[in-house]
Amino acid sequence: MASTRKVIITCAPTGAIHTPSMSPYLPVTPQQIADAALAAAAEGAAILHLHARDPDDGRPTQDPAVFSEFLPQIKAQTDSVINLTSGGSPHMTVAERLRPAHHFQPEIASLNMGSMNFGLYPMLERFKELKHDWERQHLEASRDLVFKNTFADIEYILTSCGANGTRFEFECYDISHLYNLAHFVERNLAKPPFFIQSVFGLLGGIGAHPEDLMHMRRTADRLFGNDYVWSILGAGRNQIPLATMGLTQGSNVRVGLEDSLWIGPGKLAESSAAQVRQIRKVIDGLSLDIATPAEARAMLGLKGKDNVRF
Repeated sequence: MASTRKVIITCAPTGAIHTPSMSPYLPVTPQQIADAALAAAAEGAAILHLHARDPDDGRPTQDPAVFSEFLPQIKAQTDSVINLTSGGSPHMTVAERLRPAHHFQPEIASLNMGSMNFGLYPMLERFKELKHDWERQHLEASRDLVFKNTFADIEYILTSCGANGTRFEFECYDISHLYNLAHFVERNLAKPPFFIQSVFGLLGGIGAHPEDLMHMRRTADRLFGNDYVWSILGAGRNQIPLATMGLTQGSNVRVGLEDSLWIGPGKLAESSAAQVRQIRKVIDGLSLDIATPAEARAMLGLKGKDNVRF
């Protein structure tokens, strides 16, 4: 009898691309971030994708000192893989964005695979009341923002983090990003298995239509064959529907308040753990099993939690 396919659940509980005033449930302080991550892990998230915030006003920060207030606690209380952002915020330089990954040398780090318009400003129409001045400025500035991820930037991240044994969650927001990854594969700067996170529904990237998902899958199959592990990230209301479509076609999934504030139409999710529970119902309904952290490490060829610097 064939074994049941294992699904890696990645959870992004820290809400980095959203402003904290948009939802009272977004974690801000280091302890809140630790609690949110541990709750998601307890529900079955094999990978925790983490950002940090200034505890005073919720502004995204890449200061390793802030990360150090929650990383050791999370590592000590769960076996889940800790995945640190190299994206940070589109308003940061690459050097700023890389501070946590360079300092802590995690098993895995995110890597945005191309420059793109990154439009968050439509949120201003949906969220009229924001608590901090920086939040409105952050969203308004995205009208004229290119999230810079040049070939030189990507090469630097690949080589500098790769030298520490860190592997990557390749975040692909459009078809061209898959071709960018293929370019680095040809240059032997990226090695399989490639963990490809297909991102749908952000203004400036590929849309969230089922045909867009199929186009991503067909292109990745053609470029990478059996050398990649596929995962689906649907932004906003697309989170669960696109993850469900992907699951039926062999994907893994990513959920969490970084990617969507919602648990249903017009209903805010009270935690990222609740979103993990929600996608687990889909996984169970498809007669699939969730991957343990150990199984996720094996599938992605990771170095292990004892080989990080926190």
